[in-house]
Amino acid sequence: MQSNEKQRPKVGVGVIIVNNDKVLLGKRKNAHGNGTWAFPGGHLEFGETWEACALRETEEEVGVKISNPLFVVATNDIFTGEDEGKHYVTIYLRAEYLGGEPEIKEPEKWETWEWFDWDALPKPLFLPIEHLLASGYRL
Repeated sequence: MQSNEKQRPKVGVGVIIVNNDKVLLGKRKNAHGNGTWAFPGGHLEFGETWEACALRETEEEVGVKISNPLFVVATNDIFTGEDEGKHYVTIYLRAEYLGGEPEIKEPEKWETWEWFDWDALPKPLFLPIEHLLASGYRL
């Protein structure tokens, strides 16, 4: 990846939705990290709080209701490779599941949504989640 003073990392928000000791993950498609499993989330918009981003992205992508999104950790994620060349700071918030059936509201970006035990996460994981786990974060 070439250095460019005008390039800046982007800010992503990942939402760890907890439901009876399970977490919600989606399988990504048509984007960086294609074929990997990731939490709901997306880009932080200008002037938006992390919590508002978590609520908005969860509704836009999955259609479930969450409550009490709280900051847990941030990761520094540099995607290398010929198709990547992206740098993100990912802010993770943990939220409680309130209700609603997960649905694929953005079929161009997501293949499926499923609940997983924290100790039995699917593979391959999205790079930011690998960094989250490497940080020592646990439910």
